[in-house]
Amino acid sequence: MSTSCIIIAGGSSQRMGSDKRRLRLWGECGPTLLEHVVAQAARVSDDVIVALNDPHAWSELPARLVRDEVEQGGPLAGLAAGLAACRYEYALALACDMPLVQEALIAALLAYPRPYDALAPLRFDDGARAPRNSLAAEPLLAVYRRTCLPAIRACLQRGARALVDPLAMVDTRYLAPDVWQQYDPQGLSFINLNRTEDVVRMKAIIVSVSGGR
Repeated sequence: MSTSCIIIAGGSSQRMGSDKRRLRLWGECGPTLLEHVVAQAARVSDDVIVALNDPHAWSELPARLVRDEVEQGGPLAGLAAGLAACRYEYALALACDMPLVQEALIAALLAYPRPYDALAPLRFDDGARAPRNSLAAEPLLAVYRRTCLPAIRACLQRGARALVDPLAMVDTRYLAPDVWQQYDPQGLSFINLNRTEDVVRMKAIIVSVSGGR
């Protein structure tokens, strides 16, 4: 079943202090972080959408670019813009700062029986890997149906910015860790980049799992 792919790319990188989308984790001759995630998305979808605040700065990117639906609306505004633009009923949402998402896990998410409104994995909640929200759900490695759009827009309208908020308003299924670990035993898919120290860690992980390629 064809599925769109929405990459949430924002643009502020406030905690990083510089534009993390332009990081070259694979060496100076390698792709930028955003280029890498776009290439990853293109392997599973022929409808790749990048939601960001500054589309003019990425005109050469091989994807459809859309501006966040609400200014200063955060990732939720990007998800709204992406769902409004997607060609297919369902869309896989990916964060541009999670470059180690495993293809086997993506395949499992896309193969999960439909219909549903949203499908999200549950992150580890053991203190060592802190969840992003009270549900411990990972909303930026998830599949959304276009039917989620009214709930997302309602959240934005009332000023809510948490990506997990719409999940409580729609028919959401969750993949427990013991399920997704079958496809990503080390949980590499959930490692994201927020601070400068994360870059050093990420580069070391890339070298260890792929020899730096």
